[in-house]
Amino acid sequence: MSSPSSPHTLDVRGLRITLPGTARPVLDGVDLHVAAGETVALVGESGSGKTLTSRSALNLLPPGAVVEGSVRVRDEDVLTMDADRLRALRTGTVAMIFQDPRAALNPLRRIGDFLTESVTLTGSMSRADATARAAELLRAVGLDDSALRKYPGQVSGGMLQRVMIAAALMGDPALLLADEPTTALDVTTQAEVIALLAELRRGFGTGLLFVTHDLDLAAAISDRVYVMYAGRIAESGPAEALFARPRHPYTSALLASTPRLDAPRGRLDAIDGQPPDLRQELPGCPFAARCHLATEICDQQAPEPRPAPGLPHHQAACHHSDRLEGSPVDA
Repeated sequence: MSSPSSPHTLDVRGLRITLPGTARPVLDGVDLHVAAGETVALVGESGSGKTLTSRSALNLLPPGAVVEGSVRVRDEDVLTMDADRLRALRTGTVAMIFQDPRAALNPLRRIGDFLTESVTLTGSMSRADATARAAELLRAVGLDDSALRKYPGQVSGGMLQRVMIAAALMGDPALLLADEPTTALDVTTQAEVIALLAELRRGFGTGLLFVTHDLDLAAAISDRVYVMYAGRIAESGPAEALFARPRHPYTSALLASTPRLDAPRGRLDAIDGQPPDLRQELPGCPFAARCHLATEICDQQAPEPRPAPGLPHHQAACHHSDRLEGSPVDA
């Protein structure tokens, strides 16, 4: 699919992915972009489509997927690339930090081999240059050269996540995809990894798409936020505006259900019901069955994204967004 030239490092337009055995798309018309040097958070409940959206930037899609729309990285459509071009993209232009570093590393091979393998196999670096580059990046993430000679089982989970970040930067990527990279880490290590990612993003000018279910974390690190629900973008906008005054009931409900030290005592708010089953069609708003603002139109007609008054970049796909007064945490 052709597309106008885009200044964004990542530009997703109208992405629709359908899998065998489903009655509706897993991703349904997703629009999303990440600029150079920008951190964009993608948040939502498990199963909302966050990981699949991020993996589309590498064309890592499930078998049998039927895809519509475009996913452009530096103005090249990833979905139409041949095998050689896709291999080059995955080696140098786009990199991904996965959720569990121990699942990504071979426990029988040294960390140095893991870091240098891709760039040496593709011929983009000599072994000597690759080793020097790996050592440089290990120092950048707070480790020393001795990690090159160690096996994954000889270092901690926090150190392994730093190794994963170093590996992602080996090819000087223009776009970094981070799929909940702090989920398995303790709070102190989480903070260190987040600070490291922010520092490296500034130093390398890399665009960062950060997938998380932690709204406080998204608010702290991101320039802009996309909130996903049932494969659709429910709300998007600048982080500060979106969290201060959400325009979608789902965003508001997520914020209300976030544990806080300064919250009143009592039972934590929760979102009633369950996300919709992929075996069921959704003619209207996917959140309607769980929404306290839902009316007849919500069941019958899918809402289009609408900008907030005076804020064209803050958009929500809700028929009743004007009825929301702001974040419940600000009350």
